[in-house]
Amino acid sequence: MAKKQGIGLALVAFAVYIVGGVGCFSGVALIVMMKGRDLWGWGEGRSIGYLFTCVGLCLSILGVLLMRIFRNRGLS
Repeated sequence: MAKKQGIGLALVAFAVYIVGGVGCFSGVALIVMMKGRDLWGWGEGRSIGYLFTCVGLCLSILGVLLMRIFRNRGLS
């Protein structure tokens, strides 16, 4: 039972890491390409890009930390 749970936790940690990377790079793209333009009524593209970049970095760091914790605890 622990092995199946460990694989699931490892996949969740890896998914968080991947989503964070995609968010970070899409945020950088928004910062570069959407200077001064509105993004679907949400606000200026650069400000949304900064948000995506910061949240993406946080999610990537969280994913790496979760992977390390699960590996050190023997859950994956």
